[in-house]
Amino acid sequence: MNPIENAAPVRHERQALYAVLDNYLEALAAREPSRVRWAARVRNTENNVAILVGDGLWGTITALGAYRLRFADLDTGQVGFFGAVEETVETSAFTLRLKVEPDGRISESETLVVRLSDSNMPVFADKRFWDKPVLNAIVPESRRTPRARMISLADGYFDTLQLNDGTLFTHFHPDCNRVENGVQTTNNPDFARIVPIAALGCEAQFRLGNYRYDDRLRARRFPLVDEERGLVLAAGFIDHSGRLGDFQLTDGTTVSPVFRRPHSFYLFELFKIEDGAIRQIEANFITVPYNMPSPWDSWPQ
Repeated sequence: MNPIENAAPVRHERQALYAVLDNYLEALAAREPSRVRWAARVRNTENNVAILVGDGLWGTITALGAYRLRFADLDTGQVGFFGAVEETVETSAFTLRLKVEPDGRISESETLVVRLSDSNMPVFADKRFWDKPVLNAIVPESRRTPRARMISLADGYFDTLQLNDGTLFTHFHPDCNRVENGVQTTNNPDFARIVPIAALGCEAQFRLGNYRYDDRLRARRFPLVDEERGLVLAAGFIDHSGRLGDFQLTDGTTVSPVFRRPHSFYLFELFKIEDGAIRQIEANFITVPYNMPSPWDSWPQ
């Protein structure tokens, strides 16, 4: 047996992972990919498409926004980021996931930029980006949820969203809130003037069966778990076949589905798990061709 294959896994240091992330962001803001320590082989995507290192956002960014949420998986060497980027006249929600090798080099880079002018999602035009203390808070060791259970709760959220009929397959904290593409979409009376369901909390929205038009939560991945802070980063797709017509919520109200054509979202979703329940959700997503595959599922090993 190769002694390297039989070696104990390397546990990364949080500050070392953050240093790699910060250097990447500084290089990105300067449009200088050569300042990043890349691995010999790099898997790199932007908005679910494999591209060359240094292409895409690297050539168009004009500034990084002030909002910066960092988190890390010390077991797998993954580091994540939610923030905002400016490209000339547009500010966009931005998510980044990096895989860092034991020598500090980056072998994976997955970027999502929510360019509203390209995604035809005017409902999120009044976006803003702000710090949420609950996402940065350390969970006391005695109150932490085991890693596998954290992933199960996040996966259960997707099960609840898929063909949503009011049945819950996860647990919600009473104070749960969700932010999508820079807009709070729960307990938000201002946004409820546009999207009425936004007046309700996380659990209440799902118990109504409001998202029944979400046919499939596909290609789910959970690449990063920050156990110290109770965070799970998920990626995947929401597919809408467009076949569903008017339907009834669990309270008997008849509503019309949002999507009446084949349509998919590619997403990054961050879940804060506290006391065995989902406390906060941060999500960024874009429109992609219906049933678009993920290069992360098919990448040659």
